[in-house]
Amino acid sequence: MTHIHKTAIVHPKANLGEGVEIGPYSIVGENVVIGEKTTISSSCLIEGWTTIGKECRIFHGAVIGTPPQDVKYKDKTSYCSIGDRNIFREYSTTHRATGEGETTRIGNENFIMAYVHIAHNCEIGSGVVIANGATLAGYVLVEDKAFISGLCPVHQFVRIGTLSFIGGGYRVPQDLVPYMMATGYPLRTTGLNREGLKRNGIVNGTRKTLKEVYRILFRSGLNTSQALSKIEEDFPPLPEVQHILHFIKSSKRGITK
Repeated sequence: MTHIHKTAIVHPKANLGEGVEIGPYSIVGENVVIGEKTTISSSCLIEGWTTIGKECRIFHGAVIGTPPQDVKYKDKTSYCSIGDRNIFREYSTTHRATGEGETTRIGNENFIMAYVHIAHNCEIGSGVVIANGATLAGYVLVEDKAFISGLCPVHQFVRIGTLSFIGGGYRVPQDLVPYMMATGYPLRTTGLNREGLKRNGIVNGTRKTLKEVYRILFRSGLNTSQALSKIEEDFPPLPEVQHILHFIKSSKRGITK
């Protein structure tokens, strides 16, 4: 059964799954759907056309589904869609999308730490970690199992690749290639995310190939087009290599070199 604290305000039309818990002074709006066994702590605000999956944990003061901080927003119906087993720590904010019918999307099993901001129209994959105080501007894409360290501001429309790692406090103005690490002012790609690859079961042979791909992309002196051509010629079509190639070719903001 659901458990709603006597001081919480839950709209009678909100759809709460079995085992949902709503803590003191939290507010849940009319169009909200919350999956089974999700727990919402004290003083949280969940509103708008927001769907939250099962077994999520939303901590004190978190805000989800409020209107975007976008001057283009015209009070239209837009959405926020969140998957299963996500953690939203204290005072994190997640906004719904700007355009009518558009959606801010978050996958499964992500760890969103305190004071993180996820802006309108962002798309977050699964298994992502975003550390304290990092801020994602509108339309940012974060692929699966990326790690964004604390206090990193990410520019709008930037893409953060699978299993990449960004060091703490660095501004992110361009796309970060999958499987790479980046640090510094200005931000630069500094190597392969070797520990992340190991922890996620990427075999040694693939890691060696990705290390060589990194060298060609960032240490060979070739420009990006030349490096891509050499990678296509020199390496078998491993899924990870193909992912990197597609990611770079589809970049609109350019990659972090």
